[in-house]
Amino acid sequence: MIFIGCCGFCVSRSRYYKLFNAVELQETFYDPPDIDKLKRYRSEAPQHFTFTLKAWQAITHPLDSSTWRRARFIPDKGLANRYGFLKPTKEVFEAWEKTIEGARALGARVIVIQTPPSFGYSEENYRNTIEFFSAINTNEFIIGWEPRGTWLQNIDRVVEIVSRFKSVIHVTDPFKNLSTVEKTTVYFRLHGIGEGEVNYRYKYSDNDLENLSRVVVEYERRGREVYVMFNNVYMLQDAERFKSILQTSTRL
Repeated sequence: MIFIGCCGFCVSRSRYYKLFNAVELQETFYDPPDIDKLKRYRSEAPQHFTFTLKAWQAITHPLDSSTWRRARFIPDKGLANRYGFLKPTKEVFEAWEKTIEGARALGARVIVIQTPPSFGYSEENYRNTIEFFSAINTNEFIIGWEPRGTWLQNIDRVVEIVSRFKSVIHVTDPFKNLSTVEKTTVYFRLHGIGEGEVNYRYKYSDNDLENLSRVVVEYERRGREVYVMFNNVYMLQDAERFKSILQTSTRL
């Protein structure tokens, strides 16, 4: 099965549901999940539409991260040293429980945990990651970890972590690298092509999308479930074009 969509609703939801079969919610990253709103999303969406969501940033991003500027709710700054970076604290695990509540309300299959570049590889961060995933490892959801920063120069440690936990998969941008450990679910987040980890203003060419379709079709041929989630300025147009290219290629 191939799921195509965007990171966030980039048009009205009614239109979006007609265009794609999946969405990755972003609002659950900036603030604790609004359970009533998520239940409404689930009830209004087509039965076979698939939701994934991005875990609340209290789990991954310290309170001094710039991403908190968009938050409506900010935890007690007196406890700032207890939030983010997958720290094995009561506050981080409470934030995870709120994320889990949101995932259940949506009937989501995948929860994306994106750690920031500032959470680079170190022995302390390696230990925190192991302890965090050990505590949340579950058969209820697939946990997609998207490590950034110097983890990408220590990919052997990413392999160790992802291999250790049944529910954890390695989320990647396929134009940068593929999953280090192949599991039954493959999850791609597309941030644009260029120098650095992200280039949100990049518009994918037809050649880019044709190359991507060959990768995705090969994974599906091997029985993998594949998510292709666009996260760039032109996500709507690029996702629509990719869907069209993929439909053409699979008819051949």
